[in-house]
Amino acid sequence: MSGQLGQIVFVVWRESVEALLVVGILNAWLAHQGKTPEAARGKRFLWAGVSVGVILAVVLAAMLLFFGELLSDDGQELFQASMVLVAAALIVQMVVWMRRHGRTLKRELEEGAARSMAEARWWGLFVLALLAVAREGSETVVFLYGILAGGHIDTGSSIGAAALGGVLAVATYWLLQLGGRYLSWRLFFRVTEIMLLLLAASLVMSGIDHLISLGIVPVLSRPLWDTSGVLEDGGAFGGFVSGLTGYRARPDLTSLITYAVYWLFVILLLRRTTAKKAA
Repeated sequence: MSGQLGQIVFVVWRESVEALLVVGILNAWLAHQGKTPEAARGKRFLWAGVSVGVILAVVLAAMLLFFGELLSDDGQELFQASMVLVAAALIVQMVVWMRRHGRTLKRELEEGAARSMAEARWWGLFVLALLAVAREGSETVVFLYGILAGGHIDTGSSIGAAALGGVLAVATYWLLQLGGRYLSWRLFFRVTEIMLLLLAASLVMSGIDHLISLGIVPVLSRPLWDTSGVLEDGGAFGGFVSGLTGYRARPDLTSLITYAVYWLFVILLLRRTTAKKAA
């Protein structure tokens, strides 16, 4: 499997698990209310919100593809570079958001559902489900567009990788629902947080490569070293590692500075987020 296909599998898997988590919490809360007319009505609003969220994500995907086709070759290259960098920024933002809200997400969702039931305002539950699915779906669309813009992958392989990610997401969610005997939410979010930050680093490097090819960002030096004898970033395994981490076997000064600045920014941002939570 190539690096880009690995990225697709991971993104669809991670985002689908998050969407399943939110919908699962709301659905389980409604199930605990018993077989009452209010709970049945709430479920209708819940699944209507899920459906509209999916539709919004599909519309966003169509808009991105349509807009990209309208641009010139250089315009498409610049648009793709922008989308790659936007995808990387969204991934970092998502990690920060989960650090802030991950522990209280279940309680906040259940409190919102309880208010909707108490006030007979099921549109609130509809909006909760819609925003959760639309958020994860739109992020997935942007991430996938950024990944596909970073390389050439045929449609069949992309669809297959996305399908595999979806299947893995369902399996992961099922394991997580077993009460943590096999896989805990805490471990899941900690491991995938690291993988997401590595993926964002890879997207940043891909975006910089696009900008270098357009002449917007200069190459500041020749390759500083060559580790291709140990791990070639163009080979099967090396390409996979490169696609998921941003690894370069022959980095120039521009690439090295970009990678270092990215990780410095991320470390400072996460430390600031942790300090705010502790305060």
